[in-house]
Amino acid sequence: MTIPTRLTSRSLFALALVLTGCGTMMSVSDSTTVTSAASEPALQDKSRREVALGAAMAKVAGERMAAQQIRPVAPPQQVPATGMIIRNGYVSVQVDSIEIAIDRVRRLTASLGGHLGNVSIQTGEHQVRSASLEMKIPAARFDSAMIGMPALGKVEHSSATAEDVGEEFVDITARVANAKRLEERLVNLLATRTAKLSDVLAVERELARVREEIERHEGRIRFLSSRVATSTIVATVHEKLPIIAGPPGTNVFVAALKNMWRNFVKFLATGIELLGVLVPVSAIAWGVFVGWRRWQRRRTPATV
Repeated sequence: MTIPTRLTSRSLFALALVLTGCGTMMSVSDSTTVTSAASEPALQDKSRREVALGAAMAKVAGERMAAQQIRPVAPPQQVPATGMIIRNGYVSVQVDSIEIAIDRVRRLTASLGGHLGNVSIQTGEHQVRSASLEMKIPAARFDSAMIGMPALGKVEHSSATAEDVGEEFVDITARVANAKRLEERLVNLLATRTAKLSDVLAVERELARVREEIERHEGRIRFLSSRVATSTIVATVHEKLPIIAGPPGTNVFVAALKNMWRNFVKFLATGIELLGVLVPVSAIAWGVFVGWRRWQRRRTPATV
């Protein structure tokens, strides 16, 4: 009976150890399960945020490519009713006095609601006095300005150009509209999404690029609008050439004497060139004549 009792005590002790270890393992496993269950929602939220951020960045990239490739046609009401045409003109006028002509050009420009731009005057001892004036007038008064040019003097040359920039205006307007929609979406993305610092900086760089593109296109639109609204006419006026004295700094009599001497020299040069033909021909003719005379002398006595 001693041996079975001893074995039973050892068995009970071993069983107690096993049960204790199992309890410890169960408690550890339970705590791990609880911890995992507690951290699972945070991991899921983080995963959802990363997926949403990735989708948003992909959407931004797609919108950028679409803005660069797809350019929808702007609504017709965005184009001015008068059309996007840049009209410029050039006029050359002969006048009696450039001072009077400049004053007339100023008054004509002011009467049309415009102003003078660049003005240059050329005067010198050996040149005809002239002036070049750049007239900036409203495009609606362009024809009136061209019609009023004969009042300045004798019109020698007149030309007008018309450049249609309507297609470029519509294209740039559409680009601005696309860029502004992309800018709005980028701003909303920064306001409603939370992400890593590198992703935020990438979105901000894209936003800065889009805004710079918008400013560049809007500047081009303002430039085209100003060119369309205002026409430019370059009026060149010059005084008459003197009838007797010719251009300033010259004398018609001295010029005539120079031309006479020049013609005389040309005549001598031509004569010298002809000597190369006349001398050989004259020598041949003289030899033929001398031979014929000798032949005649010899023939005459024999006949008698």
